[in-house]
Amino acid sequence: MSGGAALDPYDHAYLAGGEQRVMESVIIALVERGTLSLRAARLRVVDAEHPPHPVERAVIAACPRGKRVEEVFADLRHCEELDALVRRLVRLGLVRNLPRRPTRTGRRQLAAAASEGTLPAYVLEGTSALAPGPVRAGLHGAHTLPDGLGRTLRRMGKALEDDSDTTGGGHSCGGGDGGGGGD
Repeated sequence: MSGGAALDPYDHAYLAGGEQRVMESVIIALVERGTLSLRAARLRVVDAEHPPHPVERAVIAACPRGKRVEEVFADLRHCEELDALVRRLVRLGLVRNLPRRPTRTGRRQLAAAASEGTLPAYVLEGTSALAPGPVRAGLHGAHTLPDGLGRTLRRMGKALEDDSDTTGGGHSCGGGDGGGGGD
């Protein structure tokens, strides 16, 4: 790794699962510390902690009086704090600029961190590493479609609509001649 810079759990979360994993990891960490409460897919700040990590502060700022998890995810997707984290990983040569995916060096760094066993399981595995309960349920229901998949599905839907518009007429079910069969 260039420069020997130390990575934090959120850097590793990005290498393991992108922005979604970072946001999940931040929420889980804040819930475990008692800063956030997660019930019925709603986040609420319960402690006035001022965490040192900028992404943690962004999550807390996104839900001051309580907010649905999916709304927090939508608000934070591509927020400045998350973008800064990714830009740092790009500068370190751990993530490609476009598409923003881990490089071979980034994957090696993640594998090394995973083998050390010092990272929380949710950083590497996401919500599937959590025991069943309100946090897992609240985060599991908040998954949004990845940007690329959403665009692909919209294009597929448009293509299907375009195909049905170009047929030039109604559709028939059955093979009859359409006659009335009169005597």
